[in-house]
Amino acid sequence: MYNFKELYILDFSKAEHYLEIHKIIKAELDFPDYYGCNWDAFWDCLTDMVGRPVNIKIIGIENIEKKFGIDESNILIDTLRDFKNYRNGKYSHEISIEIIRGNEKKIL
Repeated sequence: MYNFKELYILDFSKAEHYLEIHKIIKAELDFPDYYGCNWDAFWDCLTDMVGRPVNIKIIGIENIEKKFGIDESNILIDTLRDFKNYRNGKYSHEISIEIIRGNEKKIL
């Protein structure tokens, strides 16, 4: 559980089913077995990681939008943005989030 890495890569480019989004998140971020595979559980487990550097790269966000709707990708991005600003940005210097969309990079 929470086996910290220098970089976490969330690659959603091949996700075919909604649950795969959360399986990718759980596996890459090394979330515990009790991870609930929903956005509330995602937030809870993310905030458990505070206090260590967390560098996340997201690939395939456009696949989430295409297959599951823009609302799902917005929830993911908004949750990560909130994580970066957790506790009024107290830990923002330890958190980096990069979203790759085609040839475009966006840093939260």
